[in-house]
Amino acid sequence: MEITELFFIFLGAAVFVFYGGKLLLFSRMLFPKRWFPLPKSFFRSMGEWAVVTGASEGIGRAYAVALAERGMNVVIMSRTKATLDQVAEEIGEKTGQRVKVIVADFSKDDDFGEIELQLKDLSIGVLVNNVGVLPTFIPCKFLDSEELDMTITRVINCNVKTMLKMCRIVLPGMENRRKGLIVNLSSGIASIPFPLYTLYAASKVFVERFSRGLQAEYEDKGILIQAVVPFGVSTRLSGYQQTNIVTLSSEEFVRSSLQYLRAGDKTHGSVCHMILGCFLESIPLKLLHSECMLERIQNYVKRKTTQESASSENDDQLCCEAV
Repeated sequence: MEITELFFIFLGAAVFVFYGGKLLLFSRMLFPKRWFPLPKSFFRSMGEWAVVTGASEGIGRAYAVALAERGMNVVIMSRTKATLDQVAEEIGEKTGQRVKVIVADFSKDDDFGEIELQLKDLSIGVLVNNVGVLPTFIPCKFLDSEELDMTITRVINCNVKTMLKMCRIVLPGMENRRKGLIVNLSSGIASIPFPLYTLYAASKVFVERFSRGLQAEYEDKGILIQAVVPFGVSTRLSGYQQTNIVTLSSEEFVRSSLQYLRAGDKTHGSVCHMILGCFLESIPLKLLHSECMLERIQNYVKRKTTQESASSENDDQLCCEAV
């Protein structure tokens, strides 16, 4: 047998093994309860309290409710006290768990010393870094952003600094107890260089890389740290898009993502988002970054936003009439 023929045989075998392994890994994601089972006592075994930032609505609120339903007391953090108090009351009535409210505007240079003081005596087993800000729902180039300097500060403070500070506050206690769970919310658009949302996408790349690096540092301490990288979830951040097979409600997404906590240091949180991520990464960047494609994206989002705004106004009018 000639050397050339042997080369192609080995090459074919290597390709088969490589993609066969990928297919096997993918198949595991279809059955998370079987491959990544969590005992009923999993969350309570981590500690008595869970801390969730950006918990007044959307994904953060859904995480707070889900963790309380699993037997944890929760600390909910956001900037609007009235909303937090309402959420706290709802969680308490629904689950019977204790809820602590901490008011903080993470877009500003808050004093994290006060937050640390309020968390000092709590046995924190779970931290969910969810708070984040999208500069604008309408896609635009970096220099076209309104109040650019202020926008840069808000995005860095909310999406990057808060995650770092909260990890710095909570991680020592977890290290001492040799157990704990940290979930950091990134974004699917961080999967590739994403024009028109450049600042937001870059901040979420930081979240993902920091989380995975931190997991490598503290895995041997019994601490589980995971970057969750969702695509479409119907929240205020995404303009309350209509839910469908790809765009999930906050509750659906959180329920799904909690099944993948043992699936690795990075997860899309759901099968449909994982498939979407694989598809997006397979598209040539030259095609995605072409001027024609960028214009199409801008026009589509603008048209969709206009339609949803008109629908929202009509709904508001109907609500007023009903009242």
